[in-house]
Order: sequence, then structure tokens, then C-alpha cells
Amino acid sequence: MIYTLNPMKDPRWTRFIAGHPQATVFHSVPWLTALHKTYGYDPIVVTTAPPNAAIEQGIVFCRVSSWVTGTRLVSLPFADHCEPLVNDANAGSEISEWLQRERAKRHWKYVELRPLAGSPYLGDGLRPGDSYCFHELDLSPGLDELHHALHKDSIQRKIRRAEREGLSYESGSTPRLLEEFYHLLLITRRRLHALPQPRGWFRNLSAALGADFEIRVARKNGSALASILSLRHRSSVVYKYGASDHALHNLGGMPFLFWKLIGESKAAGAERIDFGRSDLDNPGLITFKNRFGTSKKSLTYLRATSAPEETAWNVRALRPYFYLLPDALCSTAGRVLYRHMG
Repeated sequence: MIYTLNPMKDPRWTRFIAGHPQATVFHSVPWLTALHKTYGYDPIVVTTAPPNAAIEQGIVFCRVSSWVTGTRLVSLPFADHCEPLVNDANAGSEISEWLQRERAKRHWKYVELRPLAGSPYLGDGLRPGDSYCFHELDLSPGLDELHHALHKDSIQRKIRRAEREGLSYESGSTPRLLEEFYHLLLITRRRLHALPQPRGWFRNLSAALGADFEIRVARKNGSALASILSLRHRSSVVYKYGASDHALHNLGGMPFLFWKLIGESKAAGAERIDFGRSDLDNPGLITFKNRFGTSKKSLTYLRATSAPEETAWNVRALRPYFYLLPDALCSTAGRVLYRHMG
């Protein structure tokens, strides 16, 4: 028997992920709360646990309803990965069959899973979807060893350059740091001909995650030139977003900030840093992450769909026009369109 619950209202979900070794920040109620407040997505957990019973298996989803991109069930929007927390073949098959029946019954375009470790218990009917490159850094070596693993020219040399340039550094979640990060995000997204995420998304993430949300900013003569945003969940830190002024890349701001992230995460007791996914057609970003001594693996999403091929609406078709928009309109366009992209 399959049951559903609202993880933002049912405390069993929080108790379940608190003890599950594969749970990440993307499974957490704060992440789901930020999704709901920003984009209006309603989360749902599909489980074999009846009401009032402890959860032993479960997959969290959000329903994305869009007249542009179609209605679908996604686990989870804007999460690089979200492991199905299922460790029993019978339960997995039952959940998989239920999802496929519901997809057909409710005319969902597809159901998408984003497993990091793979999903051997979910039975048949899931097709490979989009693939990415995923990087992770093991923090168990000593700090000297971690530094030695950095690429000597591209990373170590640029960190030294940043130190010689006297870059200042600040971390936290103050409104000033968020605004500096967002200003750099607008610059970066415009350079890439891509829409920026809405400002409210970052405000809602900060409010929901509290101390587990952190922005790092590097400045030259008081002016922000690079920034990264990270999330913390138990022993794992997730690098989620980065932004910089490309004209000042030669000052080494981004490598400088990543080294701060590595050192501070290790000092705080973190065991790993999730460097996130990279598009396979972005070799520059993949190479950049490789140079921090990370491990690399393939990340492939799974879909349940009746169509042999999905022709997804792709915002990239509009990219050549994004850089023409002023900052205020670019941010507004992101707020309007991002909810269709989850």
C-alpha cells in the first residue's frame, strides 16, 4: 500500500531524514520550504508507511505545474541530486508502479528522479534522462594534503595572487553579503546569456536554512569581485552557487574563496564538500572543479514517461536576448520564468 504525506507538516519526514545516511540538504524541510515560498511548489512524500507509522522508505517530490513546460513530478526542483530513500526491492517496485499509474491518471508529462548513488530498488519503467558530471571533495586528509592536491598553476598560484593583492574576505548571511552576491550573480548570468534566479529564492533559502546558509565574498579595495554560496547539512557542505566579475578573474578571487570554503568546512567538522553538477558541454567548469582534488562521477537522472522522447521547453533558445535586459527586468524575468523550469 502506498501513502503520501506533506513533509512540511508531518514531523515523521524530518525524523526519518535525520537518521538516514543518504539524506542531504535537498531532502530537508528548509529546502522544501524555500521552494514552496519562492515558486509555489507543493512537496509530497511517497512512502509505504501508513499514517502514524515510522517512515522506513520514502521519495520526496514537488509537483511543477506549468502551461509552458507541462505538469510533472520532480525529485527535486533545482536540486542537483535527490536520492530516493528506498532500500527494499518490494517497496521500490510498489512505489515505482504507483508513480507510473499516477502519471498516467493525472496526465503528468513525466516523473523525474535525480539519484546520485543509483536506484537499484525502483524496478522497471524508468528511462535515463539528462546526464551531468558530479564532483565531490573528501575532507578526511589533512589541510596540508588538501592544499597539495590543488592544481599548482591554476589554483595554488591564484590563491597566492589573491593574497598578494590583499583581497579582503567576509562570510555570513547578512543582507549586505546577499546583495553583493546577487549583484555579482547578475553580472555572471548576463555574461553567460542566462537568466538569474530570483532574488527572493536566496532570501527564502537564507531564512529557511539559518546558520546552514553561508555566503563568502572576496573584495578588492572594498568592492566585491567574487562570491560563493554554500549550504550545510550534517557532515556535508554543498557548494551551490558562484558568481564573479569576469574582468577581475586574474586577481584569483574564486580560487581564494574555494580555499576558504575548504579550510573552514574542515575546521567545522565537515567530511565532504559537494561541488555539484556540471553540464557535460561545459568542459571549462568540469576542469575547474577537477583542479581542487575532487573525485568525479557521472550523474544521470531517471524518468517515467510514456513518450519515447521528451521535447523539453528550453530557456536556452532565449539566451541571446537576456543580456539586452537591464538588471531590474532581468531579475523580474527570472522570477517569472524560473518556476516553469524546476
